[in-house]
Amino acid sequence: MVEADSIKLDQFLKMQGVVGTGGQAKLLIQAGEVAVNGSIETRRGRKLRLGDLVSVMGETWQVDLTILSNE
Repeated sequence: MVEADSIKLDQFLKMQGVVGTGGQAKLLIQAGEVAVNGSIETRRGRKLRLGDLVSVMGETWQVDLTILSNE
């Protein structure tokens, strides 16, 4: 699910509580409502790396993979 060095965009949105389901994430991403590092991203499988910035509806999160690790 979560690799050591990346996470998929749709999974990240769910983990941040932006959406409740993968389906909601898909719709939000495909509608052009999500930006990664300042550019609109329409691929829900886009792999995010440490330090990437994800913006949705006026809020921005920085990807920190250390808090996503379940180990």
